Amino acid sequence: MSKSIVMATAATADLVPAPIPAGWILQGAPEATKKQLVRSDDLNSYIVAWECTPGRFTWHYSADETLVVISGEAFITNEEGEERRLAPGDMAFFPAGTSATWRVTSRIRKVAVVRHTVPLPLVFGLRVWNKILRILRLTGGSPLMLGLIVDAAGIL
Repeated sequence: MSKSIVMATAATADLVPAPIPAGWILQGAPEATKKQLVRSDDLNSYIVAWECTPGRFTWHYSADETLVVISGEAFITNEEGEERRLAPGDMAFFPAGTSATWRVTSRIRKVAVVRHTVPLPLVFGLRVWNKILRILRLTGGSPLMLGLIVDAAGIL
């Protein structure tokens, strides 16, 4: 299977409504929109363009998120109460399991790389699995497919 490079333009992407959960909104009526631009083959990571109108809300991160601001401005307050300004060209990283309060002062657009974390023992297991496949000169695949791969290779 061949792989190809995927490119997208976030600055002009047409976004669709992505409402902020009502319980997260602290002030105003911020309206968010987004568009998933790219997703990895393993479905573990994706790139999204996201935009939001002024307002204040808390965001709870269930996955690691690295972002770069394309336009607009927001002030982010972390769980320790420290506030930082985000403006065009600024980048930020929010680890899974954290929360931050966003105070959007002018419509903001960001591009974010979202990555769901995988427990280290599972990562190690997958590396071992892939090494075994390379040694046996088999193509990569899910460990759940072991029976099919072994049968297809005539090993059993």
